[in-house]
Amino acid sequence: MARFDFQNTETAAMTGGDNRAETFCDMGLMYATGRGCDIDVVQAHKWLNIAAIKGCDRAAELRADLAATMTKTDLALALRAAREWMTLH
Repeated sequence: MARFDFQNTETAAMTGGDNRAETFCDMGLMYATGRGCDIDVVQAHKWLNIAAIKGCDRAAELRADLAATMTKTDLALALRAAREWMTLH
């Protein structure tokens, strides 16, 4: 089984390319499922939100499903993290 390399994926996603939204979606799924990392719903929502903003319809659906399971505090943290990331990149 191939290991998901977060650092290379994040770097690739930030530099551009045709698959940016899909890469962000994959990062959200990685955190949501704990694939190669600890499960982190805040980070999962953050990356799914960014993917949705970039045009990934699948990420928008997954984000909505995840948001329904999150606390208001975690959701606020995730939205803030996505906003900060979008501002910087």
